[in-house]
Amino acid sequence: MKHGFAFLDEAAPGIRWDAKYATWDNFTGKPVDGYLANRIVGTHALCTALRSAQDKAATLGFGLLIWDGYRPQRAVDCFLRWAKQPEDGRKKHQHYPNLNRSQMFENGYVATKSGHTRGSTADLTLYRLDSGELVPMGGGFDLMDAVSHHGARSITAAEAANRQHLRSIMEDCGFAAYEAEWWHYTLKDEPYPETYFDFLVA
Repeated sequence: MKHGFAFLDEAAPGIRWDAKYATWDNFTGKPVDGYLANRIVGTHALCTALRSAQDKAATLGFGLLIWDGYRPQRAVDCFLRWAKQPEDGRKKHQHYPNLNRSQMFENGYVATKSGHTRGSTADLTLYRLDSGELVPMGGGFDLMDAVSHHGARSITAAEAANRQHLRSIMEDCGFAAYEAEWWHYTLKDEPYPETYFDFLVA
């Protein structure tokens, strides 16, 4: 583990996680380079801010589920290689129904230099504390489509309200939203704003 980083499950007990890029359930259809364990890693600052967000969410009856935190640069490089490979159709309908692979980068859904790699960005959603069920958000994680944008008009009023709950919680705890992805938040005062790390999640 790099100095200044921690496992989220140790630093913020009680936050749920499902590290999608360590599994076969992601837009590439297989585990991604650099993710050797299904755990979330982030800077100490990220973990502290997520603990605050967890507490704030709980007052509204919600918990947090994290899909990704720190992302090794080699994972980003893996995405770039994948984008150049022939389309096999396995994940297109679920994750990028209206785009070609290369257009993910052109449209800002995947970056060649990712904020995740600096260690203070999280992809997450809300779940209900009373039932454990994920809150409807009008589209799943890594759905690379206009429906995932903040302010999307094709979702229900309840889904839009849920997105606003998440955004309010995160912004109140020091995060900035990314307009193209309702699940993506970066610490405004991140500790390594110019450093892109490449240590393994292991």
